[in-house]
Amino acid sequence: MSKTYTFKVVVELDGDKWHAYCPALEKHGAVTWGNTEEEALKRINEVVEMIVEELREEGALIPEGPNESVVVFPDTRVAVSI
Repeated sequence: MSKTYTFKVVVELDGDKWHAYCPALEKHGAVTWGNTEEEALKRINEVVEMIVEELREEGALIPEGPNESVVVFPDTRVAVSI
């Protein structure tokens, strides 16, 4: 059975760089940065994907909450950010 996880990420200006993190996965290392907002967003997306894959491979639970940080759908979906 396939599930779709949507993780909230925060991207904010920190001096002359952009800081990005995923609150639900921060304890797993979901923190990064970029020279631009777009670069930071791209990097945090890659980090979240790597962490979720590692958790799956280890048989560990993927966080499914809190609700404001993670939304889980019981089926396969495509997320589009605009």
